[in-house]
Amino acid sequence: MAANILDNIDSRRLGELLQQARKKSGMTQADAAKIIDAARTTIVAIEKGERRLKSSELIKLARAYGRAVSDFVRPSPAVEPFQVQFRAAYQRNEQEEARVLPIIERFEMLCRNYLELEKIVDAPLPQNYPQEYDVAGMPIEAAAESIAIAERQRLGLGDGPIPLLRDILEQSVGIRVFYLKMPPKYSEIYSYDEQLGGCMAINSDHWEERRRWSMAHGYLHFLAHRRKPVIDSDDQYQRMPESEKLADTFPKYFLMPSSGLLGRFNAMYQTHGKFTPTNLFTLAHYYGVSIEALGNRLEEMKLLPSGTVERLRDRGLKVRKVQQELGLDEIQQRPDTIPIHYQHLAIEALDQGLITEGRFAEFLGVDRLEARRIAEVLREHSSGMMEESAHLDLHRA
Repeated sequence: MAANILDNIDSRRLGELLQQARKKSGMTQADAAKIIDAARTTIVAIEKGERRLKSSELIKLARAYGRAVSDFVRPSPAVEPFQVQFRAAYQRNEQEEARVLPIIERFEMLCRNYLELEKIVDAPLPQNYPQEYDVAGMPIEAAAESIAIAERQRLGLGDGPIPLLRDILEQSVGIRVFYLKMPPKYSEIYSYDEQLGGCMAINSDHWEERRRWSMAHGYLHFLAHRRKPVIDSDDQYQRMPESEKLADTFPKYFLMPSSGLLGRFNAMYQTHGKFTPTNLFTLAHYYGVSIEALGNRLEEMKLLPSGTVERLRDRGLKVRKVQQELGLDEIQQRPDTIPIHYQHLAIEALDQGLITEGRFAEFLGVDRLEARRIAEVLREHSSGMMEESAHLDLHRA
């Protein structure tokens, strides 16, 4: 390996890759130091990007980690580290930062992996991005509804429900959406970078109704505050900024457009001569939103008496139990950690011999045995993008 290859590599990025590979191999910094006959502090400096690596050292470390040297020296696009982007996006104490930083790092790794797969297969995610919406000076409600109507028209969504919202955002807009485990108070993380484009991480532990709401919330940030990274969590603002008020307001108009909702409500009302709790549950399921979200929307539209949702809550209504009694299945969803286009890029790269089975497993975040099972499942569906109604449970419980 020519010495000048390492001269042109970003030392910080190389250090991150080496650290990830070392941890996956189960080795400590002290173990790695012995391999290159150096002090542990040298490995610390290398992994921080503060000390340049010699070619001979990289070869020894790559061999010890069970990796090819090319895994560490292939060119990767320059992307500002997410932790730098997000530093101003959340003001947390050290304990809270320790909880959220690993999520940000995992999110960043998946976004980078996605872009790398696109380059390996030469199949970039199509970006159908609108111009950033300028809503300066507009009232929040009017701005949120106007953007929602414009986007629905742009994407050909009409005024009905949006099934599989995650797929729409990925395939029709070009946003990378990952489902990641987060503490309950966190809903969504949004980031934009010129290389990576729009990216979102959604809390996988939330119900799908809330995940859809979080996606719509993040989508507004992409539409109106594109370059401002956001970490959305409960009780994060003492005084909520206008940008966040807009993001909080947008989902109800985007997921439940006024014209379609009014028509559906009237049809139910005329059929029964009244609007019952059963109608409320059925309509919420139809739009893929929570009972509370739909009830509040109908109250705002003066279609339900004020306080209806609160009275139902006070009566101790068991939402999941009622849904089961009414025979309402869980709403259509794709709960995998990684989005569908990413999955197909990975299997295509593997089948073309562009990546190893070990690298395929790393891209999917599983061991090799599970990677083989996933590969079989993906190959069964590899004749083009799968049908919307299909569901791949890649990560079985």
